[in-house]
Amino acid sequence: MEELKRPTRRRGFYVKMRLLNKNGRQQDKNLCFKYYKWVLWFSLTLYFFTSYFINHKPIPLSKTRFTNSKSNHLSRALIESVNKTFLQHPTSNNKGSLRDLKIYVYALPSKYNTDWLSNQRCSNHLFAAEVAIHKALLNSDVRTFDPYEADFFFVPVYVSCNFSTVNGFPAIGHARSLISSAIKLVSSEYPFWNRSRGSDHVFVASHDYGACFHAMEERAVADGIPDFLKKSILLQTFGVKYKHPCQEVENVVIPPYIPPESIRRTLEKFPVTGGRDIWVFFRGKMEVHPKNISGRYYSKKVRTDIWRRYNGDRRFYLQRHRFAGYQSEIVRSVFCLCPLGWAPWSPRLVESVALGCVPVIIADGIRLPFSNAVNWPEISLTVAEKDVSKLGMILEHVAATNLSSIQKNLWDPSVRRGLQFNDQDQEGDATWHVLRALSEKLDRSHSRSRVPSQSHADT
Repeated sequence: MEELKRPTRRRGFYVKMRLLNKNGRQQDKNLCFKYYKWVLWFSLTLYFFTSYFINHKPIPLSKTRFTNSKSNHLSRALIESVNKTFLQHPTSNNKGSLRDLKIYVYALPSKYNTDWLSNQRCSNHLFAAEVAIHKALLNSDVRTFDPYEADFFFVPVYVSCNFSTVNGFPAIGHARSLISSAIKLVSSEYPFWNRSRGSDHVFVASHDYGACFHAMEERAVADGIPDFLKKSILLQTFGVKYKHPCQEVENVVIPPYIPPESIRRTLEKFPVTGGRDIWVFFRGKMEVHPKNISGRYYSKKVRTDIWRRYNGDRRFYLQRHRFAGYQSEIVRSVFCLCPLGWAPWSPRLVESVALGCVPVIIADGIRLPFSNAVNWPEISLTVAEKDVSKLGMILEHVAATNLSSIQKNLWDPSVRRGLQFNDQDQEGDATWHVLRALSEKLDRSHSRSRVPSQSHADT
């Protein structure tokens, strides 16, 4: 009987030991799982922290101590200060389509820019692209706060806000001295101008003849582009297809500024696809007896010829005097005349496109803004200056053949967006096209030109 009982006791002991052994293994598994979770948590934490510091590396203190600085306090203020007038958190996400472009915006003393904004016209008139681009860059994803990683350097100087007390037009006689002063400041407080001689620095010259800084062509040509700007990049409204002293510099042709709010208000009242009861429209300066000024006539007499030939023509709605609500006339028109003035470009070009009126460009040899991105032949008409006498016949032919096709292309919202500046750059708007044009000039970037030599040195 005892021999029969022993296996029972052994079996109980065996079961008990199995249970104990099983629980022990379970505890080992739990311990291993906890250890694995801890290692995983630590690895992820380490990964995110290192990623953050790589993408948000601070400017080394050694790099912020510029030699030859007249004032350490001024240098620090210039590199660290943020213009509270404009700065917001960036909302656009254009970096991927702009080849990771990086632009450093100099924080110049306010006398070079924001002091001029005390006059509200400064940020709203046709030369105000210099203000709009500055605002957009301050809020853009392409902006970098580390100048050592910048591809380009934007120098925000407003030269178009000194309005004449006589006629109210922008007086730009001070432009050369103001820009020269800004260059002296950045070249003495920073090393970046001197290392490239300004070739990676960007300025805006949104005036009649761009960086020649004069409204009259003869005087502009005689003065030429100042030497201190000849190696830089100019964003300017002036551009022609032939050789001209006022564009003998690296440049990007930009559109004149039209406040987007005014376009938006007009389109709220008059939809772009609404009825158009004016066939041909122009409102502006048309001299009946043009004056000979230094051997030249205003608009080369083109506007005078338009007035003389078509003033009595019922198809043409021509007005010689200013009217604050004239955008409401553009949005009701089929064709809008865009003849040259003293310079070939005109704000009517942007207003016509934005308000859905087919622009009729009468300015021989004009180079239009963003011609690589905006398909001008599909949204506009070009008439030679010598063919003004045939204007009525030309427009009748277009109206009878391909007008609907032109209007369909013109009324595409992306076309309107492409010629308008916004306070924050948006993909496809005018500032975005400027950035895209700059991204095609990266061979001028000092930081990019150093990359190949560094990679060879590493290998």
